[in-house]
Parts: sequence; C-alpha cells; structure tokens
Amino acid sequence: MSLIPATILTGFLGSGKTTLLKRVLEEAHGQKIAVIENEFGEENIDADILVTESKEQIIQMSNGCICCTIREDLRATLQLLAAKKRKGLLDFDRVVIETTGLADPGPVAQTFFMDDEIAESYLLDSILTLVDAKHADRQLDDRQEARRQVGFADQIFISKTDLVAKDETDALIHRLKHMNPRAPYKAVHFGEVALSEVFDLRGFNLNAKLDIDPDFLNEAEDDHEHHDHDHEHGEHCDHPSHAHEGQGHHHHHDDDVKSFVFKSDRPFDPAKLEDFLGAVVNIYGPKMLRYKGVLHMKGTDRKVIFQGVHQLMGSDLGPAWGEGEQRNSKMVFIGIDLPKDIFLQGLGQCLI
Repeated sequence: MSLIPATILTGFLGSGKTTLLKRVLEEAHGQKIAVIENEFGEENIDADILVTESKEQIIQMSNGCICCTIREDLRATLQLLAAKKRKGLLDFDRVVIETTGLADPGPVAQTFFMDDEIAESYLLDSILTLVDAKHADRQLDDRQEARRQVGFADQIFISKTDLVAKDETDALIHRLKHMNPRAPYKAVHFGEVALSEVFDLRGFNLNAKLDIDPDFLNEAEDDHEHHDHDHEHGEHCDHPSHAHEGQGHHHHHDDDVKSFVFKSDRPFDPAKLEDFLGAVVNIYGPKMLRYKGVLHMKGTDRKVIFQGVHQLMGSDLGPAWGEGEQRNSKMVFIGIDLPKDIFLQGLGQCLI
C-alpha cells in the first residue's frame, strides 16, 4: 500500500482554518480526505457532523471524507485509521490534521518520523499556517505559539487582508519573512485556495530545491557586507525601512522566532560538520523549528541535502552537481532565539 500523505493545518484562533478545511472538503476533487481535529473548539467543521457518541469518534461523511477528533493520542488515531484503511473498513486518500490554535506543530510533525509504524503508513507532506491579517500583529507580539506556527510553515496563507490597509499587509509580510523566508506567502479570501496550493507541496521531501524567498535575500544582501557566510536579517537589522519608525510602513518587531542563512563556496568537511550539527541539535534542538540545506561536501560529486525539525535531522545524497555549476552550500535555520554567531562561526570552522 502506498504511503498516505498527511498535511498539518495550523494557525491562530479565528484565522480561518475551519473555513479553509470546509472548502477543501466540499470541493469535488474526487479525493477522500480523513480529517483529524485536535480539539473540540467552538469552531468545528460542523457540529452536527461531529457527533461524538461513538467511542472511536470517527465519522464517515456523505462525500467520503472522514472526521475524527482526538483528545488522546495522535499516534493511536493515525494507527487506527491506517489499520482500518488496510482492512478495507475505511476508504480515504489523505489525512489533514487540524491543530488547536495554541498548538506547537513540532511534536505533531515529529510523530511522523519518530514512530516506525506511522512512518511505514504515512508521508508527512507539509505544514500549512493561516495568519489573520487583522489580528496578526497582536497575536505575534503576545503569543509565542503564533510565532512558532509561522516558523514551522511550508506555506503561509494570510486571511482577512480585505479588512486591513495594503501597507499593513505589506508590513505583516515583511515581518513574517524575517521569521520564515522559506515559506511562500499568499493572501486568501474566505478559504478560497486552489487545492494545488494545499496538497502535495512536498515540504518535507529531501530535495535539492531550497526555497528561500529570493526578494528577501536580495534585500538582505544589499544591506550587509559579503562574508564567507552572508549574515541574514536578525536582531541587528539595519534595513532602511527599520531605521525611521513611522516613516516606512515596516515597524521593527524583535520577534524571538528568526531566520538566518549560511552560505559558502568552500566545501564542508563531512566529519566536522556532522559533529558540529550533532552538538547544536543536542543543545538547541527544542528551539530549532525548521532547518534545511543544500550542501557542497568534500568527497562527493553529488549535492547533499539535509533538513530537520527540532532534534530530528536527516540527510540524503541529491543529484550530481551540473557541469560548470557553481558548487556552494546554502543553509537556512529558523528558530527561537538561536545564537546566530555561534552557528555561523561553527559552520565556518567545518569548511575545508
């Protein structure tokens, strides 16, 4: 049986997760979707669909979608769904997990890698985060969970942009990019999103494409000198739009979730790099949300691709470097108060 793709849908209360989910469930796309809800909040998919008389809390809907609510263990629910699918008792093509507005998506994502039984049945596709343009600034200021959800995202949908001025949306996007330059951003109205932007995004595939917002990188490079490791925007950002509060529309938020990029044309020493990454993951793992890289390694003519969530890190040999292709390494780290200088210096010391 082929692996069942799974999508984690996260976002703060009122950001429109349920609207997006309803839209996905109602669209006639011919796919049967199992939805796992992580809580009974006020905003369920549909209270009358989710009648919870059965102990198992799995409800088959008319269009072939299934809804489960979990209060116990995500792992148990996923195993149960996979077992029922194998036995032909339930028919579904993919799973969407809607987390609570306050959830940290990290442990949910880790479930797909830590547990052998889950890893043999499911393929984690991506983490989608919804951000409410009207309330985002306050939520991001006040709640670390909201900032974490942005840091984890493979795709960010911004809802309610029609309720705020364009410069407010621009300022919000600028702020989000500081936190996560990897994720594409898209404004959505009432959950109207093409399914191609929701499913099969392959955010956790180890592939040679390192998605970092190119405009963001250019903007960062204009302001900083070039070093062996180009420093990204961070806490000491001297981007012109921050210099004069009130004149530009970007206000400087000193968020604890930040990203930085390491780049070098020199190859890595594989043993040194492994030791260094092992050490930082050991110390800072809980604060490392997502990290990913395409690396130029000594001793191989192929790209080395690596990525991680918290303490879980994996790497793979990618395609060969092309004839005449510039061999270099590029890594992006997204985390909570990570000591950028320690990372950049340490990585620099792992180069040949």
